[in-house]
Amino acid sequence: MLDFTQFNAAFPTDGPKPYDQNGVRSIETFRKGFGGVLFIDRVLKALDIGEGKAYPPKGDHGLRSLHRQIYESRVSSHHKLSVLYYLLLDYDGIRGTRSQLAEALAEESCLPQKYQILMRGLWHMDRKEFKFALEHLAHPSLPSEFADEIVVTLVRHADADAHDYSLALAYYHATQPVFKTSEALELLFGAYAQTNITEALSFSRSYPEHTRQQLFEKLVLSVVDDPLAAGPRGKELASLPLTGAEEKWFQDLLTTGEGKKSKNAKLVARMRQIVTGRDRGTLGLNSLAPQATNAGKA
Repeated sequence: MLDFTQFNAAFPTDGPKPYDQNGVRSIETFRKGFGGVLFIDRVLKALDIGEGKAYPPKGDHGLRSLHRQIYESRVSSHHKLSVLYYLLLDYDGIRGTRSQLAEALAEESCLPQKYQILMRGLWHMDRKEFKFALEHLAHPSLPSEFADEIVVTLVRHADADAHDYSLALAYYHATQPVFKTSEALELLFGAYAQTNITEALSFSRSYPEHTRQQLFEKLVLSVVDDPLAAGPRGKELASLPLTGAEEKWFQDLLTTGEGKKSKNAKLVARMRQIVTGRDRGTLGLNSLAPQATNAGKA
């Protein structure tokens, strides 16, 4: 078994290297696109490896320094090897599909598969290769590590114009994480609201009442603030089978609450009245009620 505490055992000394000026610039471009934080940054911070932005290392000197920091850290050998695995994926990335440096390290060091799956998934996330990332991060063997950050990233980088939040929703369905931040919950629910109103309502009902009301109101506002509120989304919202509490939240939001400010508030409220039969007088249906009742007695 190779001694990966030795730099020359961990990294190749010949061939293309990923941390030259162009490579570092490319990685920094990805970091900027993610608001200044990559997933490998989160991993290093969680393991207390390096100070500040230890990644990407700049040239051989920077890589040697990072390698030393990895093996001087007080984390488990599996965690240390996981970081090396990620770095070797950078090497494989520039050397082509035939390069298997990361896999060779994993095999030689007996790195457990779950660490390989996680780090490869995060590596793809850092390169905006989200479909490939999900093939790994949604694996049932993984804990919901970085689940909040993954959901936030997938929602924020979805095709909002096409309302395509399928990757974020697929990740949630596969992993069923318990969110630690309100940001992740709100963004995921917003994705639900834009994708399937009925499923969004069902999702909101899985939370305690206070949070449930907030999510429900967010759902209603996502429709009334839509310029096409009179279309299918508005009709679907108006036709939802609401509980008594939800009906009250709906009416209060559109008559006295924040939703009242929307120019579509009256339209959506009226659509709901029609669906629930509360607008008979306005529609001239009162005169039909007795006949309907008598017909029912006949």
